[in-house]
Amino acid sequence: MSRGTCDIVLIGVGGQGILTIGEILLDAAVARGVPATFSPTKGMAQRGGFVKAELRLGAADVGPRIRAGAADAVVSMERSESLKGLQFAKQGGVFVLYDAVWEPTGVMLGVDEYPTRERVLEAIAATGARSVFLDPDARPAIGGKPASPNVFTLGALVAVTALVDLLGADAVEKAIAVRWPRAAEANLAAFRFGLGS
Repeated sequence: MSRGTCDIVLIGVGGQGILTIGEILLDAAVARGVPATFSPTKGMAQRGGFVKAELRLGAADVGPRIRAGAADAVVSMERSESLKGLQFAKQGGVFVLYDAVWEPTGVMLGVDEYPTRERVLEAIAATGARSVFLDPDARPAIGGKPASPNVFTLGALVAVTALVDLLGADAVEKAIAVRWPRAAEANLAAFRFGLGS
C-alpha cells in the first residue's frame, strides 16, 4: 500500500549507472504495488555523455515529467552535471551529490572552466534543498574493492527521503539481489553502507 509520493530526478554521465538507480527503484515499486513512471533521457550515446531520468512514485494519476522546483529529491553523480539539476530542486527537498568529477572536452582543452565543489554546494543551498554530500574517495571497501558508486548512492537516497516509508529498504534490497544475483552480496553491502552514511 502506498504511503505518499516521491518525485526524483537522476542526473549523471554515461557509464555511472545513474539509470540503474531508477530501474531498481522502479522494480521495487512494481513489487510493492506502488504506482510509478520512469522517463530516462540520454544525451550523447557514448560513455561520458549526459544522462537524466525522472522517476515518479506513489501517484497513479500524474504524467511522467517533473516540473521545475518540484522534485522531492535530485540525485547527481557528477559535479558539473549537478548544475543541470538545480532547476528541479524543491524548497525543503533533498539534493544528493555523489561528487565524481568527469571533465568534459571543453575543460580538458582549457576552453571551459570546471565548477568547484564549493560553487556547486552553494548553488544547491540557494535552491532551498538540503544537500547530502557523498565523497567518492570516502566510499567504503567491500572485499578489498570500493563499493559500487551508484548502489552506494542509492542507499543514501533511500535513507534521506520518503522512499523508506514508500517502498521500504527491504523491497529495494530484493530488487538489487534480483538484478545482480551473482554479485548480490557486494551490492547489498554497498547499498547498506549508503543507507547508513
